[in-house]
Amino acid sequence: MQAQPAGYGKAAPMSTQEKWELHPQLAQDAVAVGDLALSRVLAMNDAGYPWLVVVPRRAGASEIIDLSAADQGALTVELAQVAGALKRLTGCDKLNIAAIGNMVPQLHVHVVARRRGDAAWPKPVWGAAPPQAYPPGALAQFVDEVRQAIGLA
Repeated sequence: MQAQPAGYGKAAPMSTQEKWELHPQLAQDAVAVGDLALSRVLAMNDAGYPWLVVVPRRAGASEIIDLSAADQGALTVELAQVAGALKRLTGCDKLNIAAIGNMVPQLHVHVVARRRGDAAWPKPVWGAAPPQAYPPGALAQFVDEVRQAIGLA
């Protein structure tokens, strides 16, 4: 067995000088729901699926393993809080939870409520259909309902 280099398997320390900012693509594709202790919660601007994104406010993080152990635990708790709220609000058949990040390098976790028979079922939602615009007022109502359900209202 070969010896591993020093620091192997450990997250690289992040500079405390770095300032966290939401990636411009996420800012363009979603609206803010609010901030939990660690993460910003966003609602994707796609009426085709009830879809939230959880973004830990840690500069330089692109993978869950880039977070400290404490932040990894906090992210797990926040994901459960957000996913539970989305499931209660939508009565969905299945939740898809994924940290993909192939297009946006900033660590973010998608929480998508799925229904049998939706436009992409049973495949992933990415690229299945163009995003659908929300009817006037519907996105704001969804955001308000999510805020209340996760305790941000």
